[in-house]
Amino acid sequence: QVQLVESGGGLVQPGGSLRLSCVASGSIFTINAMGWYRQAPGKQRDLVAAITSDGSTNYADSVKGRFTISRDNAKNTVYLQMNSLKVEDMAVYYCNADRVVTRSGVRRGVWGQGTQVTVSS
Repeated sequence: QVQLVESGGGLVQPGGSLRLSCVASGSIFTINAMGWYRQAPGKQRDLVAAITSDGSTNYADSVKGRFTISRDNAKNTVYLQMNSLKVEDMAVYYCNADRVVTRSGVRRGVWGQGTQVTVSS
């Protein structure tokens, strides 16, 4: 069983910063790409940023230059540093692991439960 647990969400004023963390647990050998998605009320879930196991990154245009994704493979953890937050960044942020190799096999498309980010003055 693989679980992803996000933390770090909360309330922040426009222009502020937050750092999200996502820890993967279970009998994990390797994780391929990990990413952060977000979903605002009434909207679809969209990719925010992704990072491969070797550190290659990809960002949505709307967050380039403001958000930074990173990971610690030894800790099976991915981070999202969010700076210069805007009201339009407000959403539930979900962590995703693309392909997880575990002791009992391969799990694909693992999601966390989400963490709320509220940007408001």
